[in-house]
Amino acid sequence: ILVAGGFGVGKTTLVGAVGEIRPLRTEEMLSEAARTVDDTDGVDHKVTTTVAMDFGRITIRSGLSLYLFGTPGQDRFWFLWDELAQGALGAVVLADTRRLEDCFPAVDYFEHRKIPFVVAVNCFAGARRHDARDVCRALDLDPGTPVVLCDARERD
Repeated sequence: ILVAGGFGVGKTTLVGAVGEIRPLRTEEMLSEAARTVDDTDGVDHKVTTTVAMDFGRITIRSGLSLYLFGTPGQDRFWFLWDELAQGALGAVVLADTRRLEDCFPAVDYFEHRKIPFVVAVNCFAGARRHDARDVCRALDLDPGTPVVLCDARERD
């Protein structure tokens, strides 16, 4: 399962929260040079960034596990998505309603490749709340695409 979405939306946090193992993370310090390339509006507090992937695991039952692959959010790392998507059963597009447009590339990616996905709206503290139907309309999702509200820090 791929976990995708915009820069700073909480993908690394989600993989760490829902996975049952200590996640493999490929985070590096966000450099001053990167701040001129990456849109950090709304995520000014962010000091690290994923440069390859995050990896976690969820065991469904004995002998059946889901592997979680968190993608980097910046478009300069999108070339990695094709490698990570090989054999994917589905995806989670993590969205932040304060920067909803940042998840359009992930939605387009999975729709174009016919990889089933769910949109999970990470409900950040202080952000205006929107119901799932409004987010579905704003993203112009195909009928039947699930939209759920979540807190990426919480396993449930």
